[in-house]
Amino acid sequence: MLNVARSYSDGDGVVDALRGIDLEVTAGEFVAVMGPSGSGKSTLLTIAGGLEEPSSGSVHVNGRELSAMSRDDRAKVRRGEIGYVFQELNLVDALTAVENVALPLELGGFSARKAQARASEALNAVGLADKQGQFPDTLSGGERQRVAIARALVGKQPLVLADEPTGALDSVNGEQIMRLLRQACDEGAASVMVTHDAQLAAWADRVLFLRDGRAVDSTGPLLGPESILDGSV
Repeated sequence: MLNVARSYSDGDGVVDALRGIDLEVTAGEFVAVMGPSGSGKSTLLTIAGGLEEPSSGSVHVNGRELSAMSRDDRAKVRRGEIGYVFQELNLVDALTAVENVALPLELGGFSARKAQARASEALNAVGLADKQGQFPDTLSGGERQRVAIARALVGKQPLVLADEPTGALDSVNGEQIMRLLRQACDEGAASVMVTHDAQLAAWADRVLFLRDGRAVDSTGPLLGPESILDGSV
């Protein structure tokens, strides 16, 4: 991501959601993005994932510029190379948990049988072995969030983007999810996670701080959550 800016028009004028953001995340690296509400964190993720285009600047995934691609080619990159945990989760209500997790694999060309076998393993990893046949509206908020995590990680994509991935989870399940994200990076994925929680950010290799759409600081490597809170990094 190079010199990325994103502006919106509203009834009162122009809102600058991002202003000149530079961010490079390499294979195996885990980056946390922190900042107050409205600082541009979620916008950064949607642009990094090709879900919206920047007003200026460029975004590259695996060396290819997203804005230079056709809409179809960007969709292929999102399906095959990016695992995304949305803050709204975006599960398909008409599909069971295992079918939701299998969906990106099937769209990527896996047979239904192979995709569901992989999806079953992913749900086991997030502690939902006994919930695979249930529909989203029968699951708790935390269970739905874990289904979304499994869906993002099932394809072992080279880029994982996570927007508040543990927001609805207790501390035990939250730590389990962070271990899975950390493991994905240790196995070669690049990951960017938006979080308000300094303890979760301490799992990352470095932290990018945003305020009013600008990068105001960057830290790393971290010694632990206290290093963020006490300013020792």
